[in-house]
Amino acid sequence: MNSNILKIIIVDSNRQLHDGYRFYFETYRDYCLCGLYESVKEALLDYDNTLPDIVVSEITLPDRDGIGAIRVYRKKDPNVKIIMISNQSDFELVKKAFKNGANGFLTKPLSNKRLNNALNSIKYEGAAMSNDIIKKVVSNFQGKSYEYFSERENQIIDYLCRGATYKIIAEKLFVTTSTINFHIQNIYLKLNVNSKSEALTKLRQL
Repeated sequence: MNSNILKIIIVDSNRQLHDGYRFYFETYRDYCLCGLYESVKEALLDYDNTLPDIVVSEITLPDRDGIGAIRVYRKKDPNVKIIMISNQSDFELVKKAFKNGANGFLTKPLSNKRLNNALNSIKYEGAAMSNDIIKKVVSNFQGKSYEYFSERENQIIDYLCRGATYKIIAEKLFVTTSTINFHIQNIYLKLNVNSKSEALTKLRQL
């Protein structure tokens, strides 16, 4: 086998999708599908025979959590790349996957093109994410904007939510603390609250 061809195994409990995966890999030149499994147990039993470069694993599996299995695969091979696949795009789930060592996260359903692009991203860049996941990650790290607050009020709200004091906010925005206090009082008025803690609680609800 050409040493440049990367070996892939897929762990997906939905056996009906397995024929689709086989069909996809018939068109890939740089990747070889070396194993298809319905559970982590099956994949691990055959692992020493396949020695994959990339593991593509569903998160929800019958025998164990796919994310929890990441460390087991890494014990077998510290350099193996792992892509998680799921029907869910919940940000906390994505964060958990990457925190546990995943190199990629894709949402189902997968198409030939999306899977191929993900494998290429892992091969050449070391990481892969679906476009919908990228948008979710970006939106969670960007400061939220509330339409009924002014641009300056939204800036102050962003700092407040990050735990900044009035003094720090004033320094960051190059204004006086009295100016910050004035804006915060307007924010409280619009939210119909009387304290910072009440304001943060109300903002989280919004």
